[in-house]
Amino acid sequence: MRRFVTCILGMMILTFSMPLIDRSAAEETKEEAPLLNPQSEAMKQQAPKVFRAKFETSQGDFIFEVHRDWSPNGADRFYNLVRNGFYNECRFFRIIDNFMAQIGISGDPKLAALWRTAQIPDDPVKESNKRGYVSFATSGPNTRTTQFFINFKDNSRLDGMGFSPFGKVIEGMDVVDDLYAGYGEGAPRGRGPEQGRIQKEGNTYLKKEFPKLDYVEKAIIVEGKPATPPKK
Repeated sequence: MRRFVTCILGMMILTFSMPLIDRSAAEETKEEAPLLNPQSEAMKQQAPKVFRAKFETSQGDFIFEVHRDWSPNGADRFYNLVRNGFYNECRFFRIIDNFMAQIGISGDPKLAALWRTAQIPDDPVKESNKRGYVSFATSGPNTRTTQFFINFKDNSRLDGMGFSPFGKVIEGMDVVDDLYAGYGEGAPRGRGPEQGRIQKEGNTYLKKEFPKLDYVEKAIIVEGKPATPPKK
């Protein structure tokens, strides 16, 4: 099921042990384990009332400030995905000028499959989809999973459709503005990436056919650390 920001806006939205094991590999596996089970307690932790998330991208860095009271379910989901590394290596696969930038399908098809149906309940819309504000994408009531979008402009018309902002960009909006948008809308309505193929083939597909897409190098929870200047 393709996940678009909105249809109404059309062109817009092993079980055995080994005698020797590499320690770093074991630690990496331990770190990634929570992502393999969307229903685990590790992925259902309550987010702080207010927190910041730094996204280090191929274009530069930007920081979100998330307010849990704006959208509790959305804030909790975002917090757990970021702190467990879900967005690392994710591509901004759908960017439409003067509308929004969308991201959130894992570049690993196995992870993408696990999270595709890990839906969370809707939250009431308390804030508006203004420039720099971030909301989860949805394909209908109670269908938010991992994809989110950042508004390039005032898209308050999305408010009435149930898109509930959970945070906003507080540093680096110029970086967001510069994310590569040359591919535009996704297939079949545009010449951009097809979401079904991203789900099945991951970054192998995107790197080969859409090499200019910007991506997240690393996303982490931070406490007021400044963003670095845009990369040249």
